[in-house]
Amino acid sequence: MELTLETIAWLLLAGLVAGWVDAVVGGGGLVQLPALLLGFPGASPAQLLATNKLGSIVGTATSSITYYRRVRPDLRTALPMAALALGGAALGAVVALHIPKSAFNPIILGLLVVVGAYTLLKPDLGSVTALRFTGRRHTGAAMLTGFTIGVYDGALGPGTGSFLVFALVGLMGYAFLEASAKAKITNFATNLGALLVFVPGGHVMWAAGLTLASANLVGGYVGARTAVHLGSGFVRGVFVVVVGAFVVRIGGELVGVW
Repeated sequence: MELTLETIAWLLLAGLVAGWVDAVVGGGGLVQLPALLLGFPGASPAQLLATNKLGSIVGTATSSITYYRRVRPDLRTALPMAALALGGAALGAVVALHIPKSAFNPIILGLLVVVGAYTLLKPDLGSVTALRFTGRRHTGAAMLTGFTIGVYDGALGPGTGSFLVFALVGLMGYAFLEASAKAKITNFATNLGALLVFVPGGHVMWAAGLTLASANLVGGYVGARTAVHLGSGFVRGVFVVVVGAFVVRIGGELVGVW
């Protein structure tokens, strides 16, 4: 796959925006995957997904470190959740080699509509941390969430960060800012789990992936600092916008707009 100067510029812009969006609330794939599809129309779905993961993992690593230094999320929850998410993503990546994307789009759209509507109808959701589980139940719920969304991310991917944030806020009771911090650590693990399958399989387009990764790193750092500085209200607002964009994008695919 040849990289032209125009394609490099396009990938750098997409990686920068995707890294920022991913760091704040997740959903950078909404920007990055279409950019890869436009730049490499002849690439297979596995190549596009694998290359997106390579670009994203650098951004999620950067934002994870930034969040940890500034928010100090509880690693007793985050690390077990991330460990199960890594295994789930590896399993999902194996599934991705055999299942067409079109089979998942109606389900994804339905989930996004529910998530977005629930967030809009509950304006106080995620404003403060009010955990719904404690002790082993809390850790168990986090691990189950990590594994389930990890499988989804490895198999398909769009909206993974947003689903993680919503699960931590809506199901477990975290504030949006702390949820984003834990979601980034878990999202790094899902990217790594998928790459453990995609890299040995030779599916990564390295030049494109490293181009995305360089821009994703900058976007992830700036996005994490922005979210920490502006707080949970800002993160909630971006969350609603990103979920809405996903609904429009995937809904448009289903009705044949694009």
